[in-house]
Amino acid sequence: MDIYEIDGALFAKMLHGGAAVLAAHKDELNALNVFPVSDGDTGSNMLKTVEGGLAEINRGGADSTISEVSSRFANGTLLSARGNSGVILSQIFAGISKGLEGVDKAGAIQLAKAYERGIKSSYAAVQHPVEGTILTVFRESVEFVLKNITEGSSANDFFSLHLKKAEQSLQETPELLPVLKDAEVVDSGASGYLYIAQGMRDVLEGKEHTAVFETESKQSTVDINRFTRDSVLEFGYCTEFLLRLTSAKTDPDVFEISTVIHDLEELDGESIVAYKQDDIVKVHVHTFTPGQILAKMQSYGEFLTVKIENMMLGHDETIVSQKKTGKPFSVVAAASGEGMARIFESLGADAVIMKESPSAEDFLDAYGKCGSKNIIVLPNHKNSFLVAKQAADMTENKDIRVIGTKSFMQGYSALCVLTPGITDMDALEQSAARAAESITDGDVARAVKDAEIGGFSIKKGDYIARINGNIVDVKTTAEDAATSFFENADTDLADIITVFAGNGRTEEEADGLSEKIRNLYPDCELNMQNGGQEIFDYLIAIE
Repeated sequence: MDIYEIDGALFAKMLHGGAAVLAAHKDELNALNVFPVSDGDTGSNMLKTVEGGLAEINRGGADSTISEVSSRFANGTLLSARGNSGVILSQIFAGISKGLEGVDKAGAIQLAKAYERGIKSSYAAVQHPVEGTILTVFRESVEFVLKNITEGSSANDFFSLHLKKAEQSLQETPELLPVLKDAEVVDSGASGYLYIAQGMRDVLEGKEHTAVFETESKQSTVDINRFTRDSVLEFGYCTEFLLRLTSAKTDPDVFEISTVIHDLEELDGESIVAYKQDDIVKVHVHTFTPGQILAKMQSYGEFLTVKIENMMLGHDETIVSQKKTGKPFSVVAAASGEGMARIFESLGADAVIMKESPSAEDFLDAYGKCGSKNIIVLPNHKNSFLVAKQAADMTENKDIRVIGTKSFMQGYSALCVLTPGITDMDALEQSAARAAESITDGDVARAVKDAEIGGFSIKKGDYIARINGNIVDVKTTAEDAATSFFENADTDLADIITVFAGNGRTEEEADGLSEKIRNLYPDCELNMQNGGQEIFDYLIAIE
């Protein structure tokens, strides 16, 4: 039976259904990776993003409107967004939420207009939108709906049209992106969105989907010995709460979220993220005085949930370096492996995020733990730039410059030139960007599947050498692949060679490679480090 209006309860079920279908295909999406090594994580990133939205939905009431459900889901995905596809997905739902603002139940026309807002939000989030991705599939499918929907159309008609065009558009992505065609795959992010839309349509038509999601924060292990009787609180408390505005204390209908933000700033709150939907206010803030903030907020309503964590205890161990210095700026860097994290710390990084795929909230927490209002950010992965930028846009009262470092070696080079005494943020940003772009950047990784790419026939277990992202050779050992990297690289003007050995490379293997490099380049300074990274056997920079 066709349904003509979707209320909040049904929309929540549909989003859960979309997440369930996405979860069922997570590994498949991860495998849709052009580069045949184990850094394909689109499915995992999109699922973590969606789980954050579901967590916010689950905190709401069962009688919520579609506007309220959409808003909570969008807010949750913004904070939990991981990777490029996760950020774009969060912006799609942010736009949809804006389009459904104030709506109790939505019909086909309202859905189409709301989804059109999703096009604008998602494209606006990407500095240089690339066609042949989730952006294209979402845009073309929504435009198709807008051309074919009528006043008499049902919500079922909306999703039928939407999916019909999305499936067609997905199959055409290799024609728009040559790299997809060469690898004989379709775009993974677009595939992920299609699974979400399919799950939503299935629930609308009465089909049940079940899956277990991480919709609540796991209880983390806290090392209480990191804060002793002799400790001095340096980083304050990460404070989060849901507040329901009450008529006895304020007028919820006219209450402005700017009032909350102003109060938090007056109380020296940092890394402020605050949203209001109907009579619910959600706040994330870093503060040394959570009691004062809670007391002030209670003058507007009553708390539904409250979480306060001492940031010096490292609840999720994401931040491995937390320190305040006299520098006029702070540096946040992403790292992979404890060795790399310690190296970044020794070079002056104030906060190091040690996760393969950090979320927007991970970056928010790192920004809040920095001692300066001026922050240079080194995301160090092509899929983390948008995440770091989204977190920067959500942070109040800080001048945050996100450098487009696409690899850990670019981040390493950029960090080396960030002189502590400089106060000009424009000069720091330009200097870091130039340093990142000036190096010859290489890596060696093991193939996890057979592939034909870049003119190379790659077998599972082979070691692939790349220069600036392009495959230059395939060998049977990591050390031979690294040696081939140097043989193919332009090293005429090389002065310094830096190599990070990954987790799993033995000291003997790394020493053997060092000897080969010294024989090839006796006039170059060689810096061999134990990076401890998981995916890449060797990361290399030539300067």
